[in-house]
Amino acid sequence: MGDPKFPKKKYATPRHPWEKERIDSEKEIVVKYGLKNKRELWKSQAMLESVRSQARKLQAKLRTEDQFSQKQFQDLIKRLSRYSILGENASLDDVLSLSIDDILQRRLQTIVFRKNLARTPKQARQIITHGHVEFDGRRVNVPGIMVEGSKEESIRYSERSALNDDLHPIRQVLLNGSQVQHRESIQEEAKAVNGENRR
Repeated sequence: MGDPKFPKKKYATPRHPWEKERIDSEKEIVVKYGLKNKRELWKSQAMLESVRSQARKLQAKLRTEDQFSQKQFQDLIKRLSRYSILGENASLDDVLSLSIDDILQRRLQTIVFRKNLARTPKQARQIITHGHVEFDGRRVNVPGIMVEGSKEESIRYSERSALNDDLHPIRQVLLNGSQVQHRESIQEEAKAVNGENRR
């Protein structure tokens, strides 16, 4: 069973810790998704590798039309489609072609940023850890939760959060930012229309 004080690691560290290309690529991902450290990235990579290794094992078995393997494959696709990583009609090749971005896009932190509840991924992490976000009817403070597609709409500010007030400084910045983006998109569309008319 093991000592509960020393839980098993849920990720694997790199075999060669001083590879410049890998360090640079990991740093880009950490900055892009606002991760706290590389440990969070390695956990997502472990999840991705688990799914891909399961798909590789099934690749040979599915050719024999084994019913148990078919059921394993369907369960794998259902799990991935539940988290909106893949569609229900995905193939084995789709599973094998998954990237780390597909996993990181389903983290609560990323979705909070995508839903325009925060200005940056770092700010999204902060408001989650401070208890300002409600998910599936309860307040959460873990930014790394994997969000199911059916529950994505339930993500919002907590009822007790000060961010529910439209006059809150963060809300004002978000509102102004969205208005600027909307204005810029209208201007771009107008330029495109004017360009077509001139032709």
